[in-house]
Amino acid sequence: MPKFQKVQMSANNISATILIRENTLLPSGSVLETEAFLPGWRAVENLDGGGVANKIEDAKWNFFFLAGAIRTTVIGREGPATLRRAIQRILAKQQARGFNSIEITKVVSRRFLGVPYLSISAHSRHIQAGMYLVPAEDVRVMDAADTAPAPAAAMVFGER
Repeated sequence: MPKFQKVQMSANNISATILIRENTLLPSGSVLETEAFLPGWRAVENLDGGGVANKIEDAKWNFFFLAGAIRTTVIGREGPATLRRAIQRILAKQQARGFNSIEITKVVSRRFLGVPYLSISAHSRHIQAGMYLVPAEDVRVMDAADTAPAPAAAMVFGER
């Protein structure tokens, strides 16, 4: 099992970060600068949700924002290890939904009776060409049944 990348972000600057699942289909020509974040996920650099949405929508694709926050709380001091655990929990909850991206919307570090904890809120996001929301898991099932090749105007995120 690969080791996790060290999370270099602090809780102060991770809010509004977009994480995209590796091998996510993206419109060709849209270049998103990313860095490895956790296994299977990449963090978009220098853009928040609005910036990513603009780039994707300029290519006539859709970047859905799903209502209903995903929340988790982790006990521990503010630091990379606590932040990584909290984001792993958020991603575990999000994976069950089958969407290919997530936006961290709120990170709060507090204490209760002297015990430090970190709370994170996030929203599922989804990148796709069509205008009707289809979770990534459903697309994989359809692709396996249809065995149709990917559109020529698309590239797979995370491949070189």
